[in-house]
Amino acid sequence: MTDYRAEKVVIVGGGLAGASAACVLAKAGYSALLLERDPEPRHKVCGEFLSIEAQVYLTHLGIDLDGLGASRMSRLRLLHRGMRAEVELPFMARGLSRKVLDEALLQRAASLGSRVSRGVTVRSISADASMHRLDAGPLETIRAETLFLASGKHDVRGAKRQASGSITDLIGFKMHYYLSEAARAALEGIIEIILFKEGYAGLQLIEGGIANLCLVVTQRRFEEVGKSWDGLIDQIARECPDLVDRLQGAATPLGKPLSVFQIPYGFLHQPNSAESQGLFRLGDQMGVIPSFTGEGMSMALHSGCLAASAFLRHGRSHSAFHRQMRSDIRRQIRFAFMLNKAARQAIGQELIFHLCRTWPAIMQQVASMTRVQETSMQRALAAL
Repeated sequence: MTDYRAEKVVIVGGGLAGASAACVLAKAGYSALLLERDPEPRHKVCGEFLSIEAQVYLTHLGIDLDGLGASRMSRLRLLHRGMRAEVELPFMARGLSRKVLDEALLQRAASLGSRVSRGVTVRSISADASMHRLDAGPLETIRAETLFLASGKHDVRGAKRQASGSITDLIGFKMHYYLSEAARAALEGIIEIILFKEGYAGLQLIEGGIANLCLVVTQRRFEEVGKSWDGLIDQIARECPDLVDRLQGAATPLGKPLSVFQIPYGFLHQPNSAESQGLFRLGDQMGVIPSFTGEGMSMALHSGCLAASAFLRHGRSHSAFHRQMRSDIRRQIRFAFMLNKAARQAIGQELIFHLCRTWPAIMQQVASMTRVQETSMQRALAAL
């Protein structure tokens, strides 16, 4: 009699990467077991910006963005010390909270035949030549032939990322606001990127007319303001008068900001021949692109669809997937990594802003250099 639960395919994490993989597998007849640590839908630190690439994936997966109330954005506005530079986006972007989007994807995966188990935290992972052993708390021990690791920014003991060389001294914050009528009208159809001392922020509308403010700042700057969210916002507002106008009289449905520490921007998984076959790394477990590019969500969806397609074609051999995924996102992550390093320095911010104001088309070029390429998407969508 066995003392474990045997599964053919297990997915750890029900975010964009894990849920998209579950959808693709379910369409092909694989009823994967998806383990999600959160018992209920919740908000996550995220810019909540959906590029055209992300929209293509979601459409193929059966997600109706209009039905979910996603906002529309056609312009990008760069703000720096009271100055502005503005340009048309090369596509119609959408805005939707992760709480709504992740839940829609999980429900879609379940409707297609995936088995979604919520409130389950995987504590550790170990492997032998043919199986992966998961300590899954209330589900006890699970042995999986194939494992899709999509735990996001949360590492799992026994399968932690090797994030050396990445930027790890940044803190990400997110806050939702009910803006005044005038402030909401000023933000309609626009995403604003704000450059401030040792950080940057994005402000945009999502569903229901709510504004999402997501920002990244160095730990040192946050400590300088006494580790106070209100103190940080007050200082940023002094540098950016437009933010004062946007948040004047605003209320928040969240109560307090969400935060995440030590984001490994620039991380890109290096395939390891010693790692047991059948372990596919998805989303932030595969690579982490700096958030201001607006491509993190599409990269997560790309990884989920590509991993599932690779499994359907080649079985549990993950090597080809990891090599292809690295090829698909390496250039984008490296370019965004360099921009991130420049954008946290005063002189770098000045240079970036003045280049963008002098030649607005540069902003469109930068956006195109961080996108998942169409040929890569076609490969990932082959199984849909």
